[in-house]
Amino acid sequence: MAIPFVHAPDLQAGVWADMSPRIRRLIAPNPGPFTYTGSGTYVIEGDDGAVVIDPGPAHSGHQRELAASARVPIRWILITHTHRDHCGGADELKDLTGAQTYGYGPHPSADGEASPALDEGADFGFRPDHELRDGEVLEVVGLRFEAVHTPGHIGNHLCFALDEERALFTGDHIMGWATTVVAPPDGDMTQYMQSLDKLLLRDDTIYYPTHGAPITDPAPFVRAVKQHREGRDAAILATLDQTALSPMEIVDQVYVGLSDSLKFAAALNVVAHLKAHVAEGRVVEDVGRYRRLA
Repeated sequence: MAIPFVHAPDLQAGVWADMSPRIRRLIAPNPGPFTYTGSGTYVIEGDDGAVVIDPGPAHSGHQRELAASARVPIRWILITHTHRDHCGGADELKDLTGAQTYGYGPHPSADGEASPALDEGADFGFRPDHELRDGEVLEVVGLRFEAVHTPGHIGNHLCFALDEERALFTGDHIMGWATTVVAPPDGDMTQYMQSLDKLLLRDDTIYYPTHGAPITDPAPFVRAVKQHREGRDAAILATLDQTALSPMEIVDQVYVGLSDSLKFAAALNVVAHLKAHVAEGRVVEDVGRYRRLA
């Protein structure tokens, strides 16, 4: 099953877009190979205040525009996870608005131990004012948000469900334009697959990822992502039938035709798959090379 990607390369930074009567989006000026057209900040407006989801990178113009153009005061800032393209601007927006920040917690690994940076990298300094756990509910501005813990891309990743619209803000867990990078040690492929299954038990009708356009038919999309990951996993294991290989050697066999600029990220995904098999006793690692056990 091919993933029904939603390509919208014409999304423009600095331009407000109405996603629904309650939801607006402003894209930050940080386009890139892993951020697509830039980080999308969502502003959900309620009766007497607004909730921001993922204030984006530390870009003062973006934060000032959010604070100046919100039609009701911003009172709550929700963070999906601690990569700088999602939460780097949280402290400035907090200073501008007086809002409180909510997230799962600080970055799960220490500086120097985190996954390799693909764009802005990890934000080791961010600490939410309030920590949220799976299933916790915020009832604010007349709206109900539920925290949905979805580790995999990173251990502290949260999605946020807006009950009134049966909408799920998916951060980097599910994106319409590309598959998600799962990079150890912060990323975990076993957890990622379990989090996909978790979403398949839900009845959300639309996904709003931080990067790219909304996904309007979520369940088939998630099933296709899961099937794609399972196919990659089988292909990775098959390369180890005859000999031990490094992750980059596996990339050259499995990701045929991939641009050189993306091979490093693909190798990180390969390592995540391999580490899951090492943990389950199917594969062993020896000085950066992996071999399959009989």
